[in-house]
Amino acid sequence: MSEPAPSSRGRLILLGAAVLGLLVAAYLLPVTDWLVAFIAWVRGLGAVGVLVYALAYVVASVLMMPGSLLTLGAGFLYGPVWGIVVASPVSVLAATVSFLLGRTVARDAIRRRIEANPKFAAIDAALGRQGFKVVTLLRLSPIFPFTLMNYVFGLTGVKTSHYIAGSWIGMLLGTFMYVYFGSLIGDVAQLASGAPQGASAGKGVLLVVGLAATVAVTVYVTKLANKALAEILPPADATPPPAGGQG
Repeated sequence: MSEPAPSSRGRLILLGAAVLGLLVAAYLLPVTDWLVAFIAWVRGLGAVGVLVYALAYVVASVLMMPGSLLTLGAGFLYGPVWGIVVASPVSVLAATVSFLLGRTVARDAIRRRIEANPKFAAIDAALGRQGFKVVTLLRLSPIFPFTLMNYVFGLTGVKTSHYIAGSWIGMLLGTFMYVYFGSLIGDVAQLASGAPQGASAGKGVLLVVGLAATVAVTVYVTKLANKALAEILPPADATPPPAGGQG
């Protein structure tokens, strides 16, 4: 009764296999070289290049390719001001597409399993109510991989509007820093190294902020989970019903 339908289970298995395959492919294939070559090609396309860049960013996010290099590329291609104007909405759009894809493919199967477990159902409902805070904090943390979390969020009860707003705010600092680093790069080949010389201080700031966010999200999610469980579990000092059933 509570088990997911075979078709839903199959979609869930297929999604998991696809995600694993993409992670392995991203590790084994020369993805960085491909992205650097793509950025060099886009540089000669003029205004049309913005649309091509946006489309490629979305596809790369869905395929779980590293978004940081493309964000650097926005600064390299368009400078610090127009780079953030382009990269910020495009990165949120890319994250949202992956989020909706994960939700469309596997959310129903996950929901059936959640409904069969009151504890998980309560936590999922709490995430639905407080999703904006959770998403914002997680987006600030470098511990949680950007592309993978897009799909993970799609499997939770987080509202789409909260996901979009939290992703935009949480990613804005990192996006700005990467775009700025990219604007300082004068050679396409230097993109592969990740940032120009002298950017280590900026990366240190991102690391400190990210680690603080990691601690914050851990504490917050734990508090959220405990509160959700308290809503469905009896108090610890509640008197249990008599075992004999006499009345």
